[in-house]
Amino acid sequence: MDSAKNAMSWEELAIYAADPINRINGPTNSYSSLRLFNKNESEAVITFYRDNHAWCPYCQKVWLWLELKRIPYHVKKITMRCYGSKEKWYLKKVPSGMLPAIEIQNHVITESDNILFLLEEIYGPLGQSLNEENVLNHRRLERELFSSWCNWLCHYSPFQIQENKRKENFTNVAKKFEKELQKNSSGWLTPVSTKNGDNPGSGDVIFIPYIERMNASLAYYKGYSLREEHPSIDKWLTNLEKLDEYRGTQGDFHTHAHDLPPQMGGCFTNSNSKQQIFANKIDTGIGLGNLELAEFKTSPSLTKEFIAIALERVIKHKKRIIEVNPIQNKFDQPLRASLTSMISGFDFSPEKNSASAIRYLRDRISVPRDMPVLSARLFRQSLERTARIDGIELGPEIPVNHRLDQNPKQFN
Repeated sequence: MDSAKNAMSWEELAIYAADPINRINGPTNSYSSLRLFNKNESEAVITFYRDNHAWCPYCQKVWLWLELKRIPYHVKKITMRCYGSKEKWYLKKVPSGMLPAIEIQNHVITESDNILFLLEEIYGPLGQSLNEENVLNHRRLERELFSSWCNWLCHYSPFQIQENKRKENFTNVAKKFEKELQKNSSGWLTPVSTKNGDNPGSGDVIFIPYIERMNASLAYYKGYSLREEHPSIDKWLTNLEKLDEYRGTQGDFHTHAHDLPPQMGGCFTNSNSKQQIFANKIDTGIGLGNLELAEFKTSPSLTKEFIAIALERVIKHKKRIIEVNPIQNKFDQPLRASLTSMISGFDFSPEKNSASAIRYLRDRISVPRDMPVLSARLFRQSLERTARIDGIELGPEIPVNHRLDQNPKQFN
């Protein structure tokens, strides 16, 4: 089973694909334009404007709050400037183009904190209010941690002593965050009691987006494992990964490593043996295992489930995936070969001179926009295995000053 002719047809592949999820009332997902939580649509009086690719950390903060509170809402997705032009209709509504935004009763509010303040007034806080002293202290600490991360990641250190100082500063602030996490036996900053146990509250939601991005970017650019260095943060992330609300918004290391540079104005590598290993594993699709996603072990049944999800997502968009590929209509067979490999565990030869085109797709899967973390990991691995059969050629480099290669207009 290793020749080009043995790759499954699209009809055969479809047999193994998952059924589409319930976007409206099912688990948190990036595909929905309406979330109801089994309530009436008349209760969805909020329209939430977020970025199309689910890259924006401030959008993720509001998104998580709405999901954890189970507030019905409509979703409209907007292009970020780092990967395309803002929609004209949105600029008429929000001249600054700022994201996120919500609209309620024809009134538009921007800036994530202002949005959450208003949502608290209408629906009540997620546990403790954002204005309580305890949460205010958490908000200040989050900004301090963000600043120390930016200072390390986004500034070039010509001398190792500067690099070490920036690392030390970040580590010290991360330890402050750990001390706050250790104050509650639940491991949450501001736990919210539910019938299923404690859930994260307002203080946790504030930290989630950038901790997720710190975990990815510091591994890729610095060789720093946030989860290994900070056990309480590891426990906190592990608990988050048990929640549908978080997993539906969660990006993966590959996505964040390459979506952050144009958003942050650049990310600087401190080349060392661990950093090189981490970056290579992330880029080639191997991933970093439980440093990236601790709770879900790749058991045979779970692997099959996430393969089925990846298949459903690819089959749904296969026409445009093929059309935007560098070799375009010649990409049909290499794509099917990769998917057949993912299902079967066997190697299937792609058509000759397709390695760079296969790796082009490998490098442009976006999580959670396209599929969940584990689905993307398994799909990237099958793409890389298939590409290696043909050769070592890489696809076009991922831009660092912009991500116009991900312009959503290609998929309109």
